[in-house]
This record gives sequence, C-alpha cells and structure tokens, in this order.
Amino acid sequence: MKYKEINNVLIIEDLNCFNIEEILECGQCFRFEKLGEFEYKIVACGKVLNIKQQGNEVKLYPCTEYDYENIWKSYFDMDTDYNEIKTKISENDEIMKKAVEYAGGIRLLNQEPYECLLSFIISQNNNIPRIKGIINRMAEKYGQCCDGEYLFPVLSELNSASEEELFELRMGFRAKYIRDCLDKLTSEDVNLNIINDLTTSELLEMLLKIKGVGQKVADCTMLFSMGRREVFPTDVWVKRVMEYLYFDGNDTNIKDIHTFAKNKWGNLAGYAQQYLFYYARSLKIGTEKRKKKCWEQ
Repeated sequence: MKYKEINNVLIIEDLNCFNIEEILECGQCFRFEKLGEFEYKIVACGKVLNIKQQGNEVKLYPCTEYDYENIWKSYFDMDTDYNEIKTKISENDEIMKKAVEYAGGIRLLNQEPYECLLSFIISQNNNIPRIKGIINRMAEKYGQCCDGEYLFPVLSELNSASEEELFELRMGFRAKYIRDCLDKLTSEDVNLNIINDLTTSELLEMLLKIKGVGQKVADCTMLFSMGRREVFPTDVWVKRVMEYLYFDGNDTNIKDIHTFAKNKWGNLAGYAQQYLFYYARSLKIGTEKRKKKCWEQ
C-alpha cells in the first residue's frame, strides 16, 4: 500500500482487504450516505469525508496527508494485517473460509467511543434507516454544522436536552436510556477516559451501569470503538446464524455461543463475527428457522 496527496485528495494505491461498501454496510456504523457505486460520504471524528473506491485504489477527500495519518488511518484500521487475520480465523473452518472469501474487504472501524455508545443505544430494536434518521435529527438539533453536514453533538451540547426533548426526536423508549447515559457520563460514573486502563470484563461492568445497555450494546461499543476485538456481539440474528452454521440448528444459549467463539477464535472473535454476519445476512442464511417458528406460532 502507498499513498499520495494531490490538491486535498488522498489517493491510496495497492490497497487490499478493503471494500468500502462491505465496511460501511455491515452494521458497525450509521453516519454514512451512499453517493454511487463504491462511493460514500461519511461523518465521523468531527469531519466530513468523501470516499471513492475503484478496485485497489481509494480516494479520500477533502483529506490532507496530516488528516490521513492522524485520523483516517486509525479509523479504517489501516495498520492491521487482515490477510493474516482471515488466515487464522478460517484455519480448519470451511464455513469461515466461505465467509471471508465472500466479504474479504470488511475492516473493523475504530470509532469515537462516546458517539458509538450512544448510537448503539439508539440501535436497540431498530432498523438502519430509523437509526440513521434519529441520529441525524439529533445532530441537526444539537450538533455543529460542518461542510453542509451536522456533526454528532458532543456531550456538552447534547447534555442540555431533556428526556422529553430527546423523545421528540422520535427516539421512543430509547430517550430515557440516552438521558441516563448522558447523566452517567457527566457524573463520570461511566468514564470513557479510563477505558484503556480497564480489562474487558471491567469495561463491560462499567457500561452495564447505563440503563438500557445490555451485553449486545456493550459488546458492539467495545468492538467498534474501544479496540476489544475479542468480544462477539450476539443479538437474535447472530444467535440464529450461529445456531444454523455451528450448532446443527439447535437452540443455543448466548453464553454458550460466546464460549464457543472465545475458544474457536480467541482475540479475533470480533473479526469472525463481522465476516459471519455479513455473509449470512447477504445470503439470508439461517432465515429458515425463523420462518418455521413464525409458521408454527
């Protein structure tokens, strides 16, 4: 991989294991807009970035070399060897081999923890268009405008919102959870400044103090913004996929799925989850069980 900057356009060449569609459309982030084939606009890290991919060439703009080195290189996890990861997690595993071949361009983003936490609280029992709509309305009301887009409001901006005002953004029951999260962040009962000093179990315990934050929301936050690549977020859909692919279709406790993932993929379990999720969702793997249950009911 090599890159160069020309007139505020950062051009990356010979980039492998990178597919911007797979990265953004795999459910790990919400503030993006598809502009065309392999062309997106994202709002992240207090910036607005356009990204366009043609094969192994990726263009980022507006983007200086400084922006790339200090923001986007980490955000897109550019220093991680994904070929090595795919080899390790698919060893002696034909299912995973198919998954990494199907969506070999997925990368785990390193998002801002505060924004990621609030976004996944909003994501509960929700679909992608509604999640994006709620976040956009929140940004428009409380965030700062940048290059025609509204940035995710920082804590000092959003903290002025009451539960009722958050509810008016059509958050529904999530408004009380967001308000509680803001309160705990303000009091530092939940302190995102110390996450690097905590073990994963200690970090999980801290995040679970927030009303409405369960294992899945905490795991997503830790995986996508806190560098805890060993966690394996498991919602109803991922549970069903794992049962279908690895447990002969048998109903399996989520704790048992977590134990299986830890034993099988270790510190790379989070990567495995994303490859499996995208692969199964795209091919609608595991939906037969859901349909059968609906029919039986």
